[in-house]
Amino acid sequence: MNASHDVLVVGGGLVGASLAIALDRLDLDVGLVELAPPGSLPAVFDQRNLSLADATVNALTALDVMRHLRAPTGPIREIHASRKGDFGRVRMRAGDYGRQAFGQVVVARDFGEALEARLATLPRLQRYRPARFLGARADADGCAVRIEADDGECTLHARLLVGADGTRSGVRDALGIGVDQHDYRQTLLVARVRAARAPHGTAWERLTDHGPTALLPRGDGHYGLVHGVAADEADAVLALDDRAFLARVQDVLGWRAGRLLEVGARSAYPLQRVVARATVAPRAALVGNAAQTLHPIGAQGFNLGLRDALVLAEAIAAHRGDAGAPSVLETYAQRRQEDRERTLAFSDGLARLTSNPSTLARPLRSLGLLAIDGDSGLQARLAGGAMGYRGDVPALCRRSLP
Repeated sequence: MNASHDVLVVGGGLVGASLAIALDRLDLDVGLVELAPPGSLPAVFDQRNLSLADATVNALTALDVMRHLRAPTGPIREIHASRKGDFGRVRMRAGDYGRQAFGQVVVARDFGEALEARLATLPRLQRYRPARFLGARADADGCAVRIEADDGECTLHARLLVGADGTRSGVRDALGIGVDQHDYRQTLLVARVRAARAPHGTAWERLTDHGPTALLPRGDGHYGLVHGVAADEADAVLALDDRAFLARVQDVLGWRAGRLLEVGARSAYPLQRVVARATVAPRAALVGNAAQTLHPIGAQGFNLGLRDALVLAEAIAAHRGDAGAPSVLETYAQRRQEDRERTLAFSDGLARLTSNPSTLARPLRSLGLLAIDGDSGLQARLAGGAMGYRGDVPALCRRSLP
């Protein structure tokens, strides 16, 4: 098997699958290399709760993905953020900005099934699964890409190779692109929680020395819980029985959602920042977590990665003829620069500031919370960023804008 493609996407997760769907609109020959076999979803499609920004919902609706969701989504109509030990809080309402919601909460597995259903409708897409990326070599016309499938190793040729294979990207390593890393020494515990008060569209976020704890309003009447803990305490917290675990979370959150009554299975995710020093190389581009993995505070990870995919698709569409031409890659890198840098700076700065245990930082944080809550202009800029309208916004994201 030695096939040729206009674009070969390595990684069938959130961003890689979305990119394959976006490229189908361009009448291109696209290949998708996936580790998961047919009938299975990638590991990323688990019980995590994804906060899809308003711009992301616009784009996924236009790509005909949202229609395939079988479980109801949970609208985020209001955001309430505060920090334990500090005074002040920030409260934002979507209605103040002419919106019904800042975004929607979906369970990653439900979203994965919707993406899979949409991928199944693309007759031109060539899916290599299960298959593992082995290496790549660029030449004048494209990239020679080696993969290993069930029937052995083969070489594919692509005008453009796209790395959408996550934080530990094999494509990024093969391209020789280095990374800058930071270990936050925090672990995020994720679970489904039932509370005495059903969600009514409010996302509660409580910041602590060890990261954020938040309740996200799901569409099934439960909350999606994220609970940040110190990395060296994660195993002990995971081992707590349900009653002790809920008591711990209740102590952090207070009684904003009433008494926490029930918790589902818990999962743990170490928090690291991994940022590629370049997003393009000859005949290749990086998107999503392969390009940047950021702290989940502010819930911008997948939203940022989807904007990578959409801008890359737009750059390819604007330079018809050769998907991997230097002009395509230059356009992609330039258009993504502002959004990428601002989002990375926001998430990293907020993560470091809010987890700083210094007593000197507390009055500054408190004054900052009060200033944001009282400044409608500053709130509007924060709301715009939270909804995905930052920098050069892809056309599909702006679909419902006036």
